[in-house]
Amino acid sequence: MKTLSQTWFAEGYIDFELKKYTLLAYLQEVNRNFDENKLYPQLADIIFHYHNLVKFRENKKFLQEQFPKRLTGIQMEKLQVLYEQMIADDELMEELENIIQYASGEMKGTIRNGSEIYEFVENKIQIEPVGLVPLDNKEGYFFLGRGTSLSTLVYHYRVSIFEKHDENYRAIKTSFVTEWQRSIANTYENMKVTLIKEKKDLPNPAVYTIEAPLAFPVEETLLPIAKRCLVRYIS
Repeated sequence: MKTLSQTWFAEGYIDFELKKYTLLAYLQEVNRNFDENKLYPQLADIIFHYHNLVKFRENKKFLQEQFPKRLTGIQMEKLQVLYEQMIADDELMEELENIIQYASGEMKGTIRNGSEIYEFVENKIQIEPVGLVPLDNKEGYFFLGRGTSLSTLVYHYRVSIFEKHDENYRAIKTSFVTEWQRSIANTYENMKVTLIKEKKDLPNPAVYTIEAPLAFPVEETLLPIAKRCLVRYIS
């Protein structure tokens, strides 16, 4: 995956045409993946870069509490020095403003394309419980199916709650268990019974089916969206 550094727009020689070609090469690969309905990690990555540009435009000093946490102290110090140097140079600041304005506009369009795919997939996903669901449904399994394929991917999941800025958030961790083929003799209900027999640590698990009618890429698209949909469904 072709990537941009976290401060690509303010590194090295600050020239509009140079940064434009750097950006377009990055966006070309992102859009190529979107054309193949592959959203991750590209969608999360471009959203991260877009927010960086917005924050820089709103607050040129890159204050620690406002800039994304992935920026290290050394990078913070480097950018602070860079800003102090640039602020005294009107032409340089104008060039940087042009770069940021162009890049944020281009990124916003690409993000819109990725978001439309995300929403389309999300709206197609259907979740149903398999049998009775226990009161504690924060841990269990889900069967992931796509398109007309009878292949069923089985995942273990665990939902946890963490607090951030006095608000509670839910996170989900998943691990691949196995792959089974659905049939008249091997229904979702039969798969659940098999899981309970084989996985003694969860004698009464919550089990769900998550199905999408189209064959979207699993790792890059379907699984990340399915996980988010499941968290909302069981909340």
